[in-house]
Amino acid sequence: MSRPARIEVAVREYALLGEGPTWDPALSRLVWVDILGRRIHTYEPGSGRRSVTAVAQHIGAAKPRAGGGLVANLRDGIGLYDAGGAFSWLRHDPVPGRRGNDAAVAPDGSLWAGTMRYDEGPGGGDLVRFAADGTATALLDEVTISNGIGWSPDASLAYYVDTPTRRVDTLRLREGRIAERTPFARVEPGAGYPDGLTVDADGCVWVALWDGGQLRRYTPRGSLDRIVDLPVARPTACAFGGAALRDLYVTTARTGLNDPSAPAGSLLVLPDAGQGVPGTPFAG
Repeated sequence: MSRPARIEVAVREYALLGEGPTWDPALSRLVWVDILGRRIHTYEPGSGRRSVTAVAQHIGAAKPRAGGGLVANLRDGIGLYDAGGAFSWLRHDPVPGRRGNDAAVAPDGSLWAGTMRYDEGPGGGDLVRFAADGTATALLDEVTISNGIGWSPDASLAYYVDTPTRRVDTLRLREGRIAERTPFARVEPGAGYPDGLTVDADGCVWVALWDGGQLRRYTPRGSLDRIVDLPVARPTACAFGGAALRDLYVTTARTGLNDPSAPAGSLLVLPDAGQGVPGTPFAG
């Protein structure tokens, strides 16, 4: 089940909490964030060109927008950056002690954005769907650490992680609301905690294990069929990128580690790891 994999450092970095890799096909680049470092990073594999942009507050995720720019899940709400970098709020909703965490763009172009408390208090976060005009629809409440979000290739169901549950769940919607939430895969105690995820063209779910130093892939039936050991203790999320969506990029963290390994905080890549699915830009 555990198979050797070629693992490279795509970008040497010292991110405190690297997160949320996303391929931006319009600009042939990968976008990811350092949540605690308040940075948006980009990397163009074809040229090696990269950029680092400081933001004013903690940022849980940044995703491409239709027409250019980024939508960001920030401490105090959902922000928009246009193609030139100008900022505006789509939804400004600060809650003391809480910040935005992982987010993903659904196949319909809406943004699913999660939150969590800084003290990781149980039930202190939520998962909300934001339409292009900023209309918010609550999907889940009493979430602790809202994390990985992805969709099956046919968009019939979503995958979701609330990290302390040690589960990946499936979500089925009816009339814009979650009608069914079902455990899909469980991570055993001692193996780490599920964090960010991505879904490949075969419908398999890849999950990064925080404090587990692994990526795991689960079949559409929820069976564990591949384990990739990584040279870092805290991988946070993964996404397919590159022109053919064949390379699997992995964000990593240094925060909370007394003696982090050399690649901790860097962007890793597993070349030719599988086949990704084209993403959807935020419609707003």
